[in-house]
Amino acid sequence: MFNLLAQIPDPINIEAVPGYLTIKGLQPQNYVRTTIRALLGLGGVAAFIYLLWGGVQWIMAGGDKDAIDKARKKVVGALIGLAIVFSAYAIMYILETLFGVSIGYTLGPVGT
Repeated sequence: MFNLLAQIPDPINIEAVPGYLTIKGLQPQNYVRTTIRALLGLGGVAAFIYLLWGGVQWIMAGGDKDAIDKARKKVVGALIGLAIVFSAYAIMYILETLFGVSIGYTLGPVGT
């Protein structure tokens, strides 16, 4: 059997491990920041997948006018979605710069 807790100095006190936070130590602004990060990330990934899906449908349309129109609508919708995600990121950056608010959009452990 593998001892998964072998690297932790004190398995009973998980808070002693550097770089990891427990949910007990988080503040409300950390929940909001993490939620914003997750929503922007998921929105960007979903829009990109939708863009790829529309592109594949366009390629597979084979000259069918209705299929090309459906694929074009998917591609346009995905590009609008990506524009919204990037705009939200830009607004977050502007607010952070102008007002000194730490909204932040960096990858890291939850709540940092």
